[in-house]
Amino acid sequence: MNAPLYQTVIDTILDRIASGELPPGAMLPSEMQLAKDLGVAQGTARKAVMALEARGIVTRTQGRGSFVTLRTPEDALFSFFRLRREDGTLEPPELVSETVTRRPAQDSERAALHGGPEDVLEIRRIRQLGKDTRVVEQSRLSADLFPGLEARTPLPNTLYVLYQQAYSIIVLNVNDRLGAEAASDEIAPSLGVPEGSPVLHIERQTFDALDRQVELRDVWCATDRHRYFAYQP
Repeated sequence: MNAPLYQTVIDTILDRIASGELPPGAMLPSEMQLAKDLGVAQGTARKAVMALEARGIVTRTQGRGSFVTLRTPEDALFSFFRLRREDGTLEPPELVSETVTRRPAQDSERAALHGGPEDVLEIRRIRQLGKDTRVVEQSRLSADLFPGLEARTPLPNTLYVLYQQAYSIIVLNVNDRLGAEAASDEIAPSLGVPEGSPVLHIERQTFDALDRQVELRDVWCATDRHRYFAYQP
């Protein structure tokens, strides 16, 4: 069965975003121009742009036009960093240490990440929340999708903004799985807690505008002062 015409318009715009032809913040052609270029009715082009807006890929501004979504560090932090104090207060994390390593992908990583990469980039960061809480983050990315990332250290506080600005990869959705566990002999010193202390473990799958899984991330945090908020307080 042939895809509906508006889906063809959507796929064309997504391909242009993925290729970098339409980078973050770029203005889309007008609906009239899209219709002319792709040989569809203007209403079909309008329906496609509205669908992209509903998915958060495009932002429409009255009187100006439609633009590829451009995430700011603040937007990315509030949208995707979900550790808060019990009253919902967000304390922006500050970098304590960071390493970026290229290594062969494990079978599970190759199966999960888009493109089945042979190599992954592993980003391990320790970040500080306020004066008394540390967070350990370990992200794995396809080395094919993020060439040269290891040369960009130190990396910015909000990685998803870097993914967008440097690689035209727009993070739209994450799936987080939460669990409680005892701090291991590897994690405990980095968190500054005794081995065996209760910690929160977040396993994250990160997806971009093309529904590709572009990142695997594990986060560990002590639970005495911070909680995970699934919504924005």
